[in-house]
Amino acid sequence: MEHETEVRRSRFLCALGPAGSEEEARAFIAARRRADASHNCTAYVIGTRTRKADDDGEPGGTAGTPMLDVLIRRGFADVVAVVTRYFGGVLLGAGGLVRAYGGVVSETLDRASPITMVPARLVTVTIDHAHAGRLENDLRASGHPPRGVDYGNQVAFEVAVAESGLPGFTDWLATATAGRAAAAPGAGLHVPAT
Repeated sequence: MEHETEVRRSRFLCALGPAGSEEEARAFIAARRRADASHNCTAYVIGTRTRKADDDGEPGGTAGTPMLDVLIRRGFADVVAVVTRYFGGVLLGAGGLVRAYGGVVSETLDRASPITMVPARLVTVTIDHAHAGRLENDLRASGHPPRGVDYGNQVAFEVAVAESGLPGFTDWLATATAGRAAAAPGAGLHVPAT
């Protein structure tokens, strides 16, 4: 998602992207960095603990920090923002820079379509080979497409199930397979809300 605004002849181009890890955030930043720009300021929030900002040569606390503040205040996580500034010849002062950098991130978020994530579990569903094909089709039709499949003595499907839907999923699985499948909840993760 991109959005551009102009403040006293300086152009501020904001790009937002998903980032599930610091490596993904750094890769997005590297791809968005413009050598011909005056500044490429960045901020990202990963999960609930990792929060980083960089002013890229702007006066301390006038670019990355206000960008990060907007992301946090608006409740976003697993997102990275890069604001590329093309200097227009007019100094904005510290307050003007804070408003410009925070403002362009806020305006870009207003145009974005956020995805609400909910806590989930990675569930391993095992069944015999004779019934695996039908179960795979049923899983896809139920909105739980397999994330991985392991063919051993039995076939094991890994599916993500929202925490709130685990009891209903196990009931559905028992009915759909006439009790032939077993489900073992595993690691926690987040999935888009449905």
